[in-house]
Amino acid sequence: MPVVIIPAYKPDKTLVTITDQLWAYGCQIIVIDDGSGQEYGHIFKKVEDVCIVLKHSENCGKGAAIKTALSYIKKEMWDSGMAGIMDCDGQHLPEDMMKLLEAAGKHRKTLILGVRDVGVEMPLKSRLGNLVTGAVFKLVAGEKVSDTQTGLRAFDPELIPRLLSVEGERYEYEMNMLMAFAKEKIPMEEVPVHTIYRDKNNSNSHFRKVKDSARIYKDILKFTLSSFSSFVLDYLLFSLLMIFMPHTAIYALFANIAARMASAFYNYSMNCRFVFHTNRSVKTTVHYFALAGFILAMNNLILEMFVQVFRVSVYPAKLLTECILFILSGLVQNLVIFRKEKCLPCNLFVGGKAKL
Repeated sequence: MPVVIIPAYKPDKTLVTITDQLWAYGCQIIVIDDGSGQEYGHIFKKVEDVCIVLKHSENCGKGAAIKTALSYIKKEMWDSGMAGIMDCDGQHLPEDMMKLLEAAGKHRKTLILGVRDVGVEMPLKSRLGNLVTGAVFKLVAGEKVSDTQTGLRAFDPELIPRLLSVEGERYEYEMNMLMAFAKEKIPMEEVPVHTIYRDKNNSNSHFRKVKDSARIYKDILKFTLSSFSSFVLDYLLFSLLMIFMPHTAIYALFANIAARMASAFYNYSMNCRFVFHTNRSVKTTVHYFALAGFILAMNNLILEMFVQVFRVSVYPAKLLTECILFILSGLVQNLVIFRKEKCLPCNLFVGGKAKL
């Protein structure tokens, strides 16, 4: 029997409608009251007859709520069928959830994503956010996901230990899940679903625009800032050296190598400590500087081509060269050099009241 996880924070009667429909479809349902407070107790009371209700004493976040349910499934429902996650606010239809659960049964050990049509039905700010996030996700993770912000997902229970080890307690958990699966080459499949919003401002969402956006894009921003600051350092050192040298190909080559070496040491240290949180090792050092050597060779070839062949001034030529090689460097670092081989599962189960 499939099981559906529904994290809920200050829900309205829509939750009752969703759970009744899922029950009619033959699903087991786990609802997590994520610290909604006593004034919402009557809503959770109404769903107790058809749901397992787990409670957080305070608001811990969507990611924490999902992990509470995943831990409960792992501990108490080891013989369950496919598992799914959906929101409580009516943005996801139960029939779409069933489509994803069916797809999960056909594609084992695969994360199934319910992707919405990023068109006129979606509010403009959500549409733009999804398009930008999708482009950046493709750049950083090397995988294409049509709807990175979807909360409608289904998966084989065998993936639960990996899902529990994904970092994040709030909205960033869903993005971190995609990043982790893309990096580790865990398959992800997309299933088209309905696009539903209560109004153009999506007023039924508890998403905090600034704080939660910062959490979601934290890892992407850290990598981007690390790469950008390395580029700035490289460009400034290159420009400083060229102030004192003739603007010829040989001197531009020397300045480029010196600047690149300094920025490479800086970038490697930043990525180890702040972006990928890995200790420096012989393996990552060798791989990183092998990549740096290749990028340097390509950098010099492209730079010389701009200067000698296309007669571009040395400063814009350097800028164009760095932009061309940024994508290549980012993909190799994410998918090869700093790829995590093993992830230890963490037990984040929060005991709560449950009615079977």
